[in-house]
Amino acid sequence: SSRDDQQSETLAKPTFSEVQASALVESVFGLQVSKIWPLPSYDDQNFHVYISRTKDSTDGPTEYVLKISNTEASKNPDLIEVQSHIIMFLKAAGFPTASVCPTKGDNTTSLVSVDSGSEIKSYLVRLLTYLPGRPIAEVPISPQLLYEIGRLAAKLDKTLEKFHHPKLNILHRENFIWNLKNVPLLEKYLYALGENRSQRMVEQVIQLFKEEVMTKLSHFRE
Repeated sequence: SSRDDQQSETLAKPTFSEVQASALVESVFGLQVSKIWPLPSYDDQNFHVYISRTKDSTDGPTEYVLKISNTEASKNPDLIEVQSHIIMFLKAAGFPTASVCPTKGDNTTSLVSVDSGSEIKSYLVRLLTYLPGRPIAEVPISPQLLYEIGRLAAKLDKTLEKFHHPKLNILHRENFIWNLKNVPLLEKYLYALGENRSQRMVEQVIQLFKEEVMTKLSHFRE
């Protein structure tokens, strides 16, 4: 069943070509693409987009990230809308975040329908400004860097306490696998590690989490 889950997630992931992605940027956001290439992604699809300057756009950013949500996430546009508003809120508060690029209809997202031959699939599309930098995994770690990361995380946390949105509760997803309190959900993916020492180690950690953490969760600050 775990393999079936994985397969269904794979099927839900968008498979737009670079030509199709370019056409989306132009038709939905009204920007002329000069270069485009894929970026890594988990279950969505991302593209690094360069746009051409026109007579009407002599200033502003020239690099963007086109994000195409998978078919499952695209059924929940309110979730993406809240995420976009959080990005805009943090940008206004002075954080080094991307900016949300409005569609030609002045929305934060657009729902695009594609005929795959056997069925019509719908994908939520949004465009963010490209944020240059290096992933932390590629940077030498130092106590100062760790301090800066912790400081930024705390500042982010305090700032988000002031964020309000009528649909904010949509972020509380019970079985969201990236929520750290849902560690036991990882059991169904243990097969991916194969029968080896790593699998046994992960099994032990999950078991300890159930015994030592789950029993105390109600006492933790959230």
